[in-house]
Amino acid sequence: MEGSDVATTGRRLTEIPGEELAHLLDLVRGSDSVELKLTVPGADQRSAIKSLGLDPLEAQIRQVFFFDTPDLALNQAGVVVRARRVQGRGGDTVVKLRPVVPDDLPEELRRSPAMVVEVDAMPGGYVCSATLKSRVDAGEVREVSLGKRPLRKLFSKQQRAFYAAHAPEGVGFDDLSVFGPIFVLKLNFVPEGGSRRVVAEVWLYPDDSHILELSTKCAGSEMFQVAAEGRAFLSRAGVTPSGEQHTKTRAALEYFSRIAREERAAAETDGDG
Repeated sequence: MEGSDVATTGRRLTEIPGEELAHLLDLVRGSDSVELKLTVPGADQRSAIKSLGLDPLEAQIRQVFFFDTPDLALNQAGVVVRARRVQGRGGDTVVKLRPVVPDDLPEELRRSPAMVVEVDAMPGGYVCSATLKSRVDAGEVREVSLGKRPLRKLFSKQQRAFYAAHAPEGVGFDDLSVFGPIFVLKLNFVPEGGSRRVVAEVWLYPDDSHILELSTKCAGSEMFQVAAEGRAFLSRAGVTPSGEQHTKTRAALEYFSRIAREERAAAETDGDG
């Protein structure tokens, strides 16, 4: 499948059928990089953290906010709007479109230093996305989350234009709800005996659920080799790279969408009373 932000079940890159594989390779050739991802099943998370030697006290703390309508109109259109506060580093914002075909993007936008085109691959699925990023002050992100600052002021002129070109008609920044915060622990490490940096992220959701994701980035030409090496490394660490995969963004949007819809229904009931 070309991929949308959906849960997937295990299938290796090398198991993708020919026509679909050709499509994937075309996306990779037009992208800046490939990010290989794996969400660790809940039953394996404790043993994975131990076997990988991860120290949570070395992790960077992040606070993530998504913005969408209660019925996820942006997500259905393939648009993701996000802001982060990062411990010791300030903040950033993202407007992302997925799936995309790199060659279909406007040349001016493709050349922008703020634009990153990347293929995310995980067991059973992949998606190519175009992301416009911008640095912001962490305090401004907090003000927006508290309703003290208009959301649109967090985003650059280029991001606002990108949003307007792809968001559903009639859905402006002022129509979006704040989905968050979600606390994230991020840890960069190089596995024992390895040479490639791996990123471990634990996303802690308000309902006490959590996702542990392992990822690494590589050039498109290295994708299959890095995937094979990663699979062998995970096997040695006792991590099973199979089973249902849950993406971080999807889990966040589904949780906060449900909360927003419940709050809206409760308000309508109170109004009727």
